[in-house]
This record gives sequence, structure tokens and C-alpha cells, in this order.
Amino acid sequence: MELILKQDVENLGFKDDLVQVKNGYGRNFLIPQGFAQLATISAKKVLAENLKQRAFKEKKVVEDAQKKAKAIGALEIKIKAKVGDRDKLFGSISNANLSEAIDKAGFEIEKKFITIAGGLIKRTGKYNAKIRLHRDVIVDFPFQVIGEVVAKKKKAAPKKVAPAPVVAPVASKEEE
Repeated sequence: MELILKQDVENLGFKDDLVQVKNGYGRNFLIPQGFAQLATISAKKVLAENLKQRAFKEKKVVEDAQKKAKAIGALEIKIKAKVGDRDKLFGSISNANLSEAIDKAGFEIEKKFITIAGGLIKRTGKYNAKIRLHRDVIVDFPFQVIGEVVAKKKKAAPKKVAPAPVVAPVASKEEE
């Protein structure tokens, strides 16, 4: 089944792409959710005309994305995380954490446009992520995860409690 995407669909394509999918996926998911429309002859003509008109605007957007890519490529991001034994993190670092760190550096990038090689990070070290600023502009972004050692608390020595005084039983009058 041939469809025209109305918006970006992860692992399938970008907005206004012409894609080939299985019939069930198109009929039962993409079209009802509003992600795509059937690629009829008239829809293809309309798409071609829209792409021609958008080409000039797109050129400026790509240039801006490339400038932003150079600026982001110059950043050195170091993410601090609590570390246990052998540089293993408590928890993990994800694309959301990297997105926050880049936001603090002055560039706003949504976490869905960041892909960390290997998924979640569970150890300290140097890693790479791919940041998609535009369908044609993808930045390979190196960053580092630094450990923040957590001081182990010493267990307090148990309090010494004075032994309770031993009370001798008092003899009653009946026992005498």
C-alpha cells in the first residue's frame, strides 16, 4: 500500500514522504490515526506542487539547522551521575537527561530527536549520540558521563543499654 505521510513517523519516514507499507498497518493504524493518507494520483500531484513551493523555504531552514549543528558540535557536555562500585551508575542516563544538559547550555532540543547509541547508559565514560535537527542535518554529538561518588554512611554503633537491675522476688507471708 502506498501512502503519503502527514507527519513524521518514527522508523518509517518524514512528513510528505511517499512510503510503501503493508495493507494492515496502513488501514488499521496510519490512516485512522491521521498519520498518513492514500497516495492517489491526484494526491501525488498535490504533493509534488507543495514540495516545489516549499523547496525555497526549506533551503533557509537547512542552512539554519547547519549553523545550529556547528554550534552544538562545539559544546562539551559532561553529565554528572551518582556512581557505585566499578563506575556503575545508580539508575541510568537517557536521551531526556542529555536533552536537559543541552538545554542548560542554551540549545533547546526535544528528547525525541536525540538517539544515544546503545540506548540507556549505565556506566561512566565517553559516549556518542545522534541529534537530528532536520531531516537532512544529523549531528554526531560526543558527551561524557562523570561519576559523583556517594559517601557510604557508617552504621552507628549500637547504643549500650545498661542492664536492667535484677530484682529478687519478695517472699510472701503464705510461703512462710
